[in-house]
Amino acid sequence: MDQMKEKFAKLLLGEDMSGGGKGVSSALALSNAITNLAASVFGEQSRLEPMTPERKLRWRKEIDWMLSVADHIVELVPSQQKGKDGSNMEIMVTKQRIDLHMNIPALRKLDAMLIDCLDNFKDQNEFYYLSKDASDSEKGKHKRKDDKWWLPTVKVPEDGLSDKSRKNLQSQKESVTQVLKAAMSINAQVLSEMEVPENYIEALPKNGRASLGDLVYRSITVEFFDPDQFLSSLDLSSEHKILDLKNRLEASIVIWKRKMTQKDGKSGWGSGVSFEKRELFEERAETILHIIKHRFPGLPQSSLDISKIQYNRDVGQALLESYSRILESLAFTVLSRIEDVLQADNITQNPNPQPCKHNSLKDDSQPNSVSTSPRYDVETANAKTLSDLLTWTMDQNDYDDRMDSDDGSIDVEPSMQKLNVVTNTSKKSYLESLAGVRSPTERH
Repeated sequence: MDQMKEKFAKLLLGEDMSGGGKGVSSALALSNAITNLAASVFGEQSRLEPMTPERKLRWRKEIDWMLSVADHIVELVPSQQKGKDGSNMEIMVTKQRIDLHMNIPALRKLDAMLIDCLDNFKDQNEFYYLSKDASDSEKGKHKRKDDKWWLPTVKVPEDGLSDKSRKNLQSQKESVTQVLKAAMSINAQVLSEMEVPENYIEALPKNGRASLGDLVYRSITVEFFDPDQFLSSLDLSSEHKILDLKNRLEASIVIWKRKMTQKDGKSGWGSGVSFEKRELFEERAETILHIIKHRFPGLPQSSLDISKIQYNRDVGQALLESYSRILESLAFTVLSRIEDVLQADNITQNPNPQPCKHNSLKDDSQPNSVSTSPRYDVETANAKTLSDLLTWTMDQNDYDDRMDSDDGSIDVEPSMQKLNVVTNTSKKSYLESLAGVRSPTERH
């Protein structure tokens, strides 16, 4: 009870312990609380091993506290009531908001799946981890050669893992991949529903060329545009460069969208390019963002996303965004640890193998989130079950084929269209939400 009092006191104070009313909004305070809780419970998660009972109990207890707020976020809906005289009349009753009613249970299921995945490694005895201080001779050919030197080195038997263990790892990898896809999709949809904050708008340059730079702007505005050729012509060798491109593309989309909806042609946001061309440029930028999102799923959050989270005032959206984000981060980490073991096994089986594709930014085989339908009707959304949400799959070869299509878009399989994310506001596409003109620093 004392712990609960302390938690909710901090939320009510907006993290301003002086009580002077200078704290952050309730939405941001709750988002920060969930983020900090996940960081303290899960930490780096450097090994494939079950959570200790104490950590698991703390996580279950405190995340339930945070999510209990969603039970009191309601909306009025019509309902039929029979009067004393037998007549039917329509009255308005309160019901949990539809986006929370649909997505909180789904996220809880994803949470349980990740915990169960870690629990499945409780009795395994085929691979183990060397201490960080182990010598190079002990690590041998299993020594980490990537930038995550601080993670422990995985050791497997000299003849590799058994078939049973290898199949179990592959099964767990597929399960975690589905969790990652679903969490990414929910998080992306919730962010797209948040308003673009005025602070972000005010900091933008006056035109798309200034935001993108001359080179990128010319590449996007050519007569014949190929998104894959465009990306191959850029230096995307580091996370920083990819994130910088994403930030500039999102900024230019906001600028172009505002100019297309700007009625006062004489204002600073006025148009010097025709409406049709600006719409075409905006669609091309959206296509590039779509490809980047699927090709590099581990990117940190963009400046636009961070700004939306910081200035968001909707507590329900803050709950969904932060919970889905920390589950996405945990799934991404667990997937990386599974691939560490599979890579160690691969090295043992093949002394001079081709480099094993790892969970890195340039790994096209990484699980890719699937864009949800930008528009839907509530009856269809209510027809979806949790099993529908968690059972769709996507073949990577099909994905690559679709990515090479003429329009650069992905044709989603009918079974994959079941992954709809329910939100409280009317459905808008990502770019339509940007036209409405909204502290975590990064996603992972």
